[in-house]
Amino acid sequence: MFGNSKPVVFDPYGRRRSRRLMPRWMLLMLGGAAIGIGGVLYVQERYLPPRLSADASAKLQAAYAQADAERSRLAGQIAGSTKQLEAAQADRKQALAGLDEGRKTVAALRADIAALVASLPPDPRNGPIAVRAARFAVDANGALVYDVVLSRDRAGASPLGGVLQFIVAGASDRGTPGTVTLKPVPISVDGYDSVRGSLPLPPGFKPRQTTIHVLDKAGGKLLGMRVLPVK
Repeated sequence: MFGNSKPVVFDPYGRRRSRRLMPRWMLLMLGGAAIGIGGVLYVQERYLPPRLSADASAKLQAAYAQADAERSRLAGQIAGSTKQLEAAQADRKQALAGLDEGRKTVAALRADIAALVASLPPDPRNGPIAVRAARFAVDANGALVYDVVLSRDRAGASPLGGVLQFIVAGASDRGTPGTVTLKPVPISVDGYDSVRGSLPLPPGFKPRQTTIHVLDKAGGKLLGMRVLPVK
């Protein structure tokens, strides 16, 4: 009954065949790596710019090159504008220097004219406005050409306005003596003034002498007077 029975051996581990399980530390490592990769992808997706494709990268490089060319062009324009500004400033400086020189020349001429006027014979009537000198002539058109120098003793005061009234004595084309009163000429006298111009005469009239009336207005108060020949 027990002749061919095999001995029974007790196996405390049961000798059961089972698949070998992955160690826990490896599972933890793989899980941490997965979480880390997921975090990187999340951060890149939410906070970092997207990765460019080859076409987008080429377009970006082309845009950068165009922007750099535009920057170079603008830098050239700025350099040219700077040169123009420097040239304009130099011209302005030169113009100011010329203006200052011109003012000095005008001041010197005024002083010379004032000295010349002072050397002229005084107006014998010694009115508020003195007729210091005058020249009269007839031009080719038969008009009376005049050049009158006036002066005031109160130089530097406000200019005194008025009119010049010319009363011309002479003869008509038939030889009849007569006088002609010409149109008043507005004046404004400060220290001195030179009044020049021409006024028409009646056709055929031959002037001989001119009486100069300096009035405060047409038909107004007499401020100065002088009688001079017409040459």
